[in-house]
Amino acid sequence: MSSEGVTVTVRLVRSFEHRNFKPVVYPGINLDQTVKEFIAFVRNDTMKIIHQAHGSKTNELVVSLEDDDKLILAEESTLKAAGIAHETELAFFCMDDYRKYKVNPVASW
Repeated sequence: MSSEGVTVTVRLVRSFEHRNFKPVVYPGINLDQTVKEFIAFVRNDTMKIIHQAHGSKTNELVVSLEDDDKLILAEESTLKAAGIAHETELAFFCMDDYRKYKVNPVASW
C-alpha cells in the first residue's frame, strides 16, 4: 500500500441487541502502529475484524460471534500483523456488552 496509509472502516457498536451501530471511515491509517495505538486513536475498548476486502461476510448484522481468538485484535500487535489491510472493516465495542450478548444473542427490534 502507498505511504499515505490505508482506509479502515470501524463500526462503533452501541447495542448488540438493538443492532445499533455507526460506521466511521478512517483514511490514511498507518498499519505499522499497534492495535493499542489505533484503539487510543478511536477510543479505548475492543476491536474485532468484521470483513476484509474480497472475503466472505457474516450473517450477523452487527458482528460475527465466532473466531474471537483470531479476530479480536490483541493490543500489542501491529495492525498489519493483526491482518488489517486496505478496506478492512472493524467493530469497536464494549467487551462486557459483547460477552452478555454472546451468551444470549437475541435481537430486540
